Parts: sequence; C-alpha cells; structure tokens
Amino acid sequence: MPRGIEDVLKGALLLEQRGKAFYERSASDARDPAVKELFSFLAEEEVRHLRILGDLFRNYQETGKAKALDAREPGKIAEKILTDKVKAEISAASYEAAAIYAAMGFEDRAMSFYTEEAEKAEDPEIAKLFRWLADWEHKHLELLMAIDEELRQRIWYDQRFWRF
Repeated sequence: MPRGIEDVLKGALLLEQRGKAFYERSASDARDPAVKELFSFLAEEEVRHLRILGDLFRNYQETGKAKALDAREPGKIAEKILTDKVKAEISAASYEAAAIYAAMGFEDRAMSFYTEEAEKAEDPEIAKLFRWLADWEHKHLELLMAIDEELRQRIWYDQRFWRF
C-alpha cells in the first residue's frame, strides 16, 4: 500500500530530528572550537529542514494540499565550513573523525530517502521539495567526504603505509 503524504512527512521530520540530535551531541562532545563549529552548523541545517517540513506538514493538515514553503538554495556549504583549520584539528583516530564517518552514512541515507520520495511523489510540489532536500543532503555529504578524504590522506602519510 502506498504511503500517504503525512506518513512520508512524518518520516522526513523524524529523519531530520535524528540528524539534529546527532550533530548537537557531536558539537557538544567536540574538543576543538573549529570542529564544534562544523557540527553546530550541520545541526542548524537540520533545524532549517525541520522548519520547512514542519510548515509543509501543518499546511497539509490545514488545507489538504501539499504546498512547499520557503525552499531556498543550499549554497556552497563546503566553501563556508571546510577550512584548513577544521581539517588540521581533526585527528584521524579521534571521536570527531568517527562522528564525521558516521555522519556520512546519515547524510547518504537522508539523500536516498528524499530522492526515492521525490520519484514516488504524485504531487509536483512535494517532488520538487524532496529533490531540493536531496540536493541539500548531497552538499552535506560532499562536505563530510572532503574532510574524510583529508583525514585518510593524512593518516596514510603520517603512518607511512606506503613502506609496507
């Protein structure tokens, strides 16, 4: 049985709430200010998604129509956040590195969820919103992957793995 728009929106809201909780905890546990800023930024992004989805859910409950609200462009997140200081402060064996790796999986699942729902959506407004959210999650994933790649390269050279 196909899921209704309310069920899909409830799933999306839960997904964003989990992301917010994860990033807030990661920011709280981070020792370095630059890393704390990275996770705080990602938590704020989840809050923005929650507001948009919450508005959409309330609007749907009130009117019975799915009308996407306030969907602005994700922007160039990596350029804003991915600084040399953040990359330098994360140790490849640290909690922060593990949190970044876990966050990559989270963002990938969120991107997949929104992509699948956009493809299944009968309402063009909902499809548009979910494609937009999938794009936004993709930007987050790219940011985290760039940090993870930097960590992998650093540990490769620091540990001199090429000598084996």
